[in-house]
Amino acid sequence: MHFGIDYGSKLAGTTVITYDHKGQLHQVSSAKKQDADAMILAVATELEPTSIYLDGPLSLPGAYSGNTTDYHYRKADRELGAMSPMFLGGLTARAMSLAAQLRDLGVLVFETYPGAYVRSQPALAAVYKKRDTSCIPACLEVLSPHLDLPYPTPVDTLHQLDSIIAWHSGQRHTSGVATVVGDESEGVIIY
Repeated sequence: MHFGIDYGSKLAGTTVITYDHKGQLHQVSSAKKQDADAMILAVATELEPTSIYLDGPLSLPGAYSGNTTDYHYRKADRELGAMSPMFLGGLTARAMSLAAQLRDLGVLVFETYPGAYVRSQPALAAVYKKRDTSCIPACLEVLSPHLDLPYPTPVDTLHQLDSIIAWHSGQRHTSGVATVVGDESEGVIIY
């Protein structure tokens, strides 16, 4: 079993985990004012996933480890037009800390980026509208044939949708068909 996680602010109630169980996708969402990291650790401890695909930076630019001269972006960020892990600051630090705790539990943790997957799929890119939940039914219609499992209902937020896309990136990775971008020495993004 693997998780796809749309990782949000710690207390905002926007973090969503998607996982497969008994032939169907399920979701667990953090609540407002609930520690999202503690929720992820609790669910991971209970369900024991083998891997997690997290939509959040899991490494810093190579300059901080002496591998490159770029202090702002990793190679993967530049290739995908993603935000700098440095701009995301606290979220990056939280994601890296959470990943270390999950690895201590024996879970493999990978960075994913749902936006990159959306942009790589013309039919999905045509209907996905950031900040507009009315696009969700059309997005699920495009995604459904690729998921191999029924998705949870209802899917009301873009956080839930992005969590499904993160899960699908994990599905693609375990099947050997995912795209991997970046440099292993400073961190890759899988989608």
